[in-house]
Amino acid sequence: MVNKQSSVVVGEQMLTVEQVVAVARQQSSAQLADSEAFNQRVDKGAAFLARYLENDGIIYGVTTGYGDSCTVTVPEQLVRELPLHLTRYHGCGLGEYLSPEQTRAVLLTRLNSLAYGKSGVRRELLQGITRLLQNNWLPLIPAEGSVGASGDLTPLSYIGAALVGERDLLVEGTQQKAADVYRRAGVKPLTLAPKEGLAIMNGTSVMTALACLAFSRAEYLTRLCSRITSMASLAMLGNREHFDPRLFAVKPHAGQQQIAQWIWQDLSPGKAEKVGPRLQDRYSIRCAPHVIGVLRDALGWMRRDIENELNSANDNPIIDADEEVVLHGGHFYGGHIAFVMDSMKNAVANLADLMDRQMALLVDSRFNHGLAQNLSGTLGERAAINHGLKAVQIGVSAWTAEALKLTMPASVFSRSTECHNQDKVSMGTIAARDCLRVLQLTEQVAAGLLMSVAQATELRGRSGELDSATYSAELRDTLQDIRAHSAFIDEDRMLEHELRALTEAVQQQQVRACQ
Repeated sequence: MVNKQSSVVVGEQMLTVEQVVAVARQQSSAQLADSEAFNQRVDKGAAFLARYLENDGIIYGVTTGYGDSCTVTVPEQLVRELPLHLTRYHGCGLGEYLSPEQTRAVLLTRLNSLAYGKSGVRRELLQGITRLLQNNWLPLIPAEGSVGASGDLTPLSYIGAALVGERDLLVEGTQQKAADVYRRAGVKPLTLAPKEGLAIMNGTSVMTALACLAFSRAEYLTRLCSRITSMASLAMLGNREHFDPRLFAVKPHAGQQQIAQWIWQDLSPGKAEKVGPRLQDRYSIRCAPHVIGVLRDALGWMRRDIENELNSANDNPIIDADEEVVLHGGHFYGGHIAFVMDSMKNAVANLADLMDRQMALLVDSRFNHGLAQNLSGTLGERAAINHGLKAVQIGVSAWTAEALKLTMPASVFSRSTECHNQDKVSMGTIAARDCLRVLQLTEQVAAGLLMSVAQATELRGRSGELDSATYSAELRDTLQDIRAHSAFIDEDRMLEHELRALTEAVQQQQVRACQ
């Protein structure tokens, strides 16, 4: 449910990744600014555009056709029909629909860009998008069909169509005709002004919204992987000195230092018994800060570029009412988001690979320093027929392999399209979708490893090698979160539903991680 006490006001502040995520997850509501300054800014742009057209001004996509058809002059009597045609002929998306969470993020992101006041739209249009958000009337937006320059034309056309009462909405979990929803609510569909179809569609708001959601998940994974590494090190009687702050002081990557500090705190003397006779553990334990730290350090510039895009006017043309000029350019190009998403999916996949290696050590009696093969909890003669986490380790390997396969940068696959008008495109939305898939796979890997480290530490406790009472409170909290979804594995049982529950807990950030 939406937290009524928490509201994101669009049009008077720079939005953050966290605010987009909060609205997407219905932890905050969204409202449109209603100050005199905001209203004047938006009205001024729409009024200038109207005057410009009255004086026979030529504007791409308003008095001309679209794309390579920009040389085609639209007769004056047809100018007002043109935006509706734009939304209609782009109604050709395919693939799965964006999730409700993703759709809310897209709506807020597009609203924020248009509220910048440089797109020449009326307040009525902004109010229409706000109404969709506030009523949770969600356009069904197919995920596939954008090349990421000329913006997210096809997916954003589904917002434009929803505003005029066409296509379908998801309302209270059911697919309904937009026209029927409006009629029942007594709401009059919007009639698009000449530039408004283009303003809605000609931007980067789908890829940017998905990037906001991806950022939140990736940031959490850096903290969760740190906690998992602590538990894996503990379970394998590792050498905590690998995370000594004095060691990391001489290699000053801030994110890497933060990861090492988190693990050191989890394992610091006085919080757990000093264990681990080995001088050096294997790389997947010893070098975990160096792997996780890459993503942790990259998050700074990733946030910068995502939030710059989020808080920009990114359609074409730009309407500058202060200077009274129409500026034709290419702000719909999603290159920055494409690069962030291509980079993020690479760094996240490396977390999957790290966790896959940690699990491979845990389940193998040749490398896990005395733990049972496959972490089986069965003793006596029945141990012969029980296999513990053997199949889960195979699944983790499969999910990791798929994640690694998807790390090829999407942005290098630009294709010339639309009669060679869009001859260099960003592929930003494909990169964002790829990144979300890599995150999903990595979260599944994390679920498998969470199950494994909980099993391993409990096995050590049952053998008397570790005393859970000496663990840090933070580690005990995480173990408690795991056990809320998956019990100790003694006799073999089906684990799919427990893995799904753990994966969802990871995605909802309900497993306590390093802070």
